[in-house]
Amino acid sequence: MKKVLIPTKLDKVAADLLRANGHYAVVQDDAGDVAALAAQHPDAYALIVRSEPVTAAIIDQLPQMKVVIRAGAGYNTIDTKHARKRGIDVMNTPGANANAVAEEVIALMLADARHLIKADASCRAGEWEKKAFMGREIAGKTVGIVGLGNIGRLVARRLSGFDVTLLGYDPMIARERAAEFGVTLTDLETLFERSDYVTLHIPETAETKKLVNETLLRKMKKGATLINCARAGVLDEAALRRVKPEKGLRFLNDVYPKDEPGPKSVADIADIMVPHLGASTKEANANAARRAAEQLIEYDEKGVTSYIVNRDIPEGLDEVYCTLAHTLAKVARAEVGREATLKMIETGFYGPLKSFGDWLIVPMVAALWEEFDRAMDAKAAVAFLKERGIEYVRRPTEDRKGFENSITVDLTASMDTAHLRKASVRGTVVENTVMLSRINDFDKLYFEPQGHTVVFQYKDRPGVVGRIGNSLAEAGVNIEDIRHSHNLATDESLAIMKVNRSVSDTLVQKIAQEIGALMAFRLDV
Repeated sequence: MKKVLIPTKLDKVAADLLRANGHYAVVQDDAGDVAALAAQHPDAYALIVRSEPVTAAIIDQLPQMKVVIRAGAGYNTIDTKHARKRGIDVMNTPGANANAVAEEVIALMLADARHLIKADASCRAGEWEKKAFMGREIAGKTVGIVGLGNIGRLVARRLSGFDVTLLGYDPMIARERAAEFGVTLTDLETLFERSDYVTLHIPETAETKKLVNETLLRKMKKGATLINCARAGVLDEAALRRVKPEKGLRFLNDVYPKDEPGPKSVADIADIMVPHLGASTKEANANAARRAAEQLIEYDEKGVTSYIVNRDIPEGLDEVYCTLAHTLAKVARAEVGREATLKMIETGFYGPLKSFGDWLIVPMVAALWEEFDRAMDAKAAVAFLKERGIEYVRRPTEDRKGFENSITVDLTASMDTAHLRKASVRGTVVENTVMLSRINDFDKLYFEPQGHTVVFQYKDRPGVVGRIGNSLAEAGVNIEDIRHSHNLATDESLAIMKVNRSVSDTLVQKIAQEIGALMAFRLDV
């Protein structure tokens, strides 16, 4: 019998499923802490937790442990690196809480639209202020959903009965897929301009931090409502504080930098604020518990490893090739346009890398969408793409072409229903260094795409490289390395420049206009 510890208030369905399987002895006790329970049961095989910290010290208390399962999505409370050193797999249960969060969004919208919180307090006090609590209806309004992952899609489905117009922003989902659940894809600025309600459902990453800034907030309609049940960092709180009174915006909030007691910085601008209740439903708890138990059983009986979040690199694959795959995908994404909607990903793996194609698609998907964890497996990566309506094709390759230890990544995307964009890149590793060898028809580049890079493609003519250099210099940007390639068939040139600091999109577009660039982008790796 394998002993499983559950030191948390988790629905008993997890323990019931494991005991019914017949191969597990379950100890569930939420009275003490994880360390105390671990000390009492050093022979534990698996640990299932919610938000309880699983530190290196606790891991070391359990010398026979092989699996830790986080019954929920986030696993930042678990020392995954130390677990890997000990040969312990860490899993999570993504999506188990999605419906709970989606329903919370609807609850916040209705509570605010009908002033239910203040009206309840007033009525309990013996008052009868019907005129003071004149509300508004959601029907007929436009709702903008930023991020169409599991939660965003469920918000759209839950709103389908309210007779609303749904707009969505998510560059990683196809228009046809969004249309299946009633959402019209648009750019971020248009979504903020046209929506009566804007609800956020994106992860907090380097790219999304303070994504909702003063520029976007000022585009919102007067009296519009912003809902944040995603992450605190995606919103520029100071900007909202400036814009809110001017435009009469409403702000409904459930997320904070830290989940802890004490004053909250948004208290002065939030019209409704609740203590991160998104996943706090009996059903969500039961879903996470069931998923945790099922994943442990499938892990043991079928070898299913899709939800491991601290996966090792397989024997024989140098980690630098994972970096290569990740970098090439970022280059291709920048080239095809970050706002373009991805429709297809095609890959080619040459030489010994053919054996590791399933592993290498994972860092590519993680590069294209930071919500996807690099520790997941190929099956999860392909499923992630499929549910967003993106086709994945792994092309057969011929070693006779001489691209040994190379990877190609081709992206097809669209800005609208009539126009497709394509990008194709190839790269390899030389002396343990990632090298970009081809962009579209520009070959033999051998450029190291690390740090800060700007790329310009243009009709060849004298003086263009100098003009680019002058414009960068005027902005205080120094060129550290350059590759300049010419395509005789099209009479076009490609200038790739490594620079000493990150360059803004505004400056790149300014230079692109000055030189009449056919394509221009920046890249920070």
